[in-house]
Amino acid sequence: QVQLVESGGGLVQAGGSLRLSCAASGRTLSSYAMGWFRQAPGKEREFVARIVWGNTYYADSVKGRFTISRDNGKNMVWLQMNSLKAEDTAVYFCALDRTTYSMTYYRREEYDYWGQGTQVTVSS
Repeated sequence: QVQLVESGGGLVQAGGSLRLSCAASGRTLSSYAMGWFRQAPGKEREFVARIVWGNTYYADSVKGRFTISRDNGKNMVWLQMNSLKAEDTAVYFCALDRTTYSMTYYRREEYDYWGQGTQVTVSS
């Protein structure tokens, strides 16, 4: 059984930065794709970023501002968020996809394990 635990959320002013962490246990991450999603109040959970075999993918809304990275030896994944905007306010979730190749990696249904989420609030 895989467990994912996010941390690093908080309150930040617009234009600021935060770094989210995701710690995994129960399985080595190196063979799997990892993603970040977010869910704002009253909205659907949406794709943010994905990393697999060193390749990264981003939602258009965060491209150029967010960076996903991982350390397989430490079983950790990070999301560096810069130039934050009020519309980035959401609960952010870390997720694991056992399928490393997917054309629909942006769909939440692709992911098999989820963390509990960490709140990010950006004040304008």
